Amino acid sequence: MGKDKYLPIIPVFAAYLILFLIAQSQPGLWQLVATLLFYCALGQAFNIFLGMTGYVDFGYVAFLGVGTYGMALGITRFNELIPWGPGVIVVGFLLAILFSGLLSIAVGAVALRLRGAYFAIATIGVNEGFRFLIEGARIWNGSEGIIFFSELNELLGREAAGAISNYWADVIVLIIAALAALITLIYMRSKIGYALTALREDEDAAKVMGINVTKFKIVAFITSAVFAGLVGASAWALKTPYVFPPEVFEIHYTIEAIIIVLLGGAGTLLGPLIGGLIYGISKYYLSILLPGFQLLIFAPIIIVIIVVFPRGVVGLLKERSKNTFLGRFIV
Repeated sequence: MGKDKYLPIIPVFAAYLILFLIAQSQPGLWQLVATLLFYCALGQAFNIFLGMTGYVDFGYVAFLGVGTYGMALGITRFNELIPWGPGVIVVGFLLAILFSGLLSIAVGAVALRLRGAYFAIATIGVNEGFRFLIEGARIWNGSEGIIFFSELNELLGREAAGAISNYWADVIVLIIAALAALITLIYMRSKIGYALTALREDEDAAKVMGINVTKFKIVAFITSAVFAGLVGASAWALKTPYVFPPEVFEIHYTIEAIIIVLLGGAGTLLGPLIGGLIYGISKYYLSILLPGFQLLIFAPIIIVIIVVFPRGVVGLLKERSKNTFLGRFIV
């Protein structure tokens, strides 16, 4: 493999750069591109776990939720203790990493001992249980959530706060998506990737071969969760400076992540990017052309695509381009 080891990251970075340049040159398309970047980042982060292990985490949105709270608490609470100024944004990201990491360790220590439907059911319970714990015990303002428009304006000034919400939050999401793709490729090309591939194909056989499957599952789980926390901190907390539990713990974001990964190709590098673009563009234009009916139309379209491309769009491209020059860039 040698020098070609990291060639597949080139088309991913190129695609993100093209999206950014399109948004820069066509201001009217910025919000559409921002939405596409969110879906791509969500898919890239989720693919690290689902794609590489085959485990479906229906409670994944919980990590986005606690990441959002990390940024909100960094801005509203930490600045009261020490006047961090604009540096409080960095504190918010660190808290998002800490909260999502700790939650993934707690959940993974129990749920990753389960398999299949039992794992999926357990993760649904974690997401809903954590949300109702916050609301019922009035943790972090409970069901009232946290609104921090004024704090952000006070810290950065109205103009800078507006730039953060309308521009830089989306740029950060793009960086997170690209970084998640890079980490995915690093894992694929390392012992971690080989171990995860083995357990995805046959977990019992992997154990017999001496692979510590629990350890590698936890590594993928924590990594995926941390990226979700960063997406939540930027795409939700900085983009719309408030946190409302029913929204940030809404399970349909998990369903969207699953759809994106399956559309593009689970366990592939380009898959989440392609899946995010297909899903985001289809959803956007169907909501314009057929308002109120977009979900009714979109559901069978997704089913048809998944049936026609059982390994995802990139999975098909990977098969067709095997042993060709193009195949060196598709994994």
